[in-house]
Amino acid sequence: MKRNRKMLCVSLCLLVAFVTWTLLVRFVDVRGIGPRGSSVGFATLNQFVHNATGTNMTLYVITDWLGLVPIATALGFAALGLCQWAGRRSILKVDRSIIALGVFYIAVMSAYAFFEYAVINYRPVLIEGILEASYPSSTTLLTLCVMPTAAMQLRARIKNGILRSTSASVILIFTAFMIVGRILSGVHWITDIIGGILLSAGFVAAYACDFIMEKGRK
Repeated sequence: MKRNRKMLCVSLCLLVAFVTWTLLVRFVDVRGIGPRGSSVGFATLNQFVHNATGTNMTLYVITDWLGLVPIATALGFAALGLCQWAGRRSILKVDRSIIALGVFYIAVMSAYAFFEYAVINYRPVLIEGILEASYPSSTTLLTLCVMPTAAMQLRARIKNGILRSTSASVILIFTAFMIVGRILSGVHWITDIIGGILLSAGFVAAYACDFIMEKGRK
């Protein structure tokens, strides 16, 4: 219980940090440095990082396609939940952590949809001539939400120690590549990446609370 309360506190602190960061991005050092004169918060910092990394559309395409991996992973766990529901003939008999994962995915997608309409800023580059919403980085959010929770599930379900360690290592390497690749591709402002990290970390910490509780019951 003590560990669970600690994780809940961490989750709340991270979510408050995300809200605070979002407000700062919206109102601090806002200048029209984006394409078509679009305004961007923390303009000095964002322009410095963007000038340093440049734009690498090849890396953008690679990370964009690899964004299907978290989606496939989420669908895999959704399928597991449906199989348990069908096999056990009651949604109440589905593993609590899987039900919580479904709620978690809904929260993540709701956050994504919200920021598609509540635009904080736009990308530093046009994508096929279109000025797209950029905050928070959706690829960062998706990767950092789905892959760590997948690692938790696999660690609990895989009995073989070597396979369990290998899966954790692969997930870690993949996640690091996606975040670094997204930064170096130059299709997001650095504040978009930071926002995505804060929001996803808050969500994952909240999911970990329920995951710890279920393990404590076993």
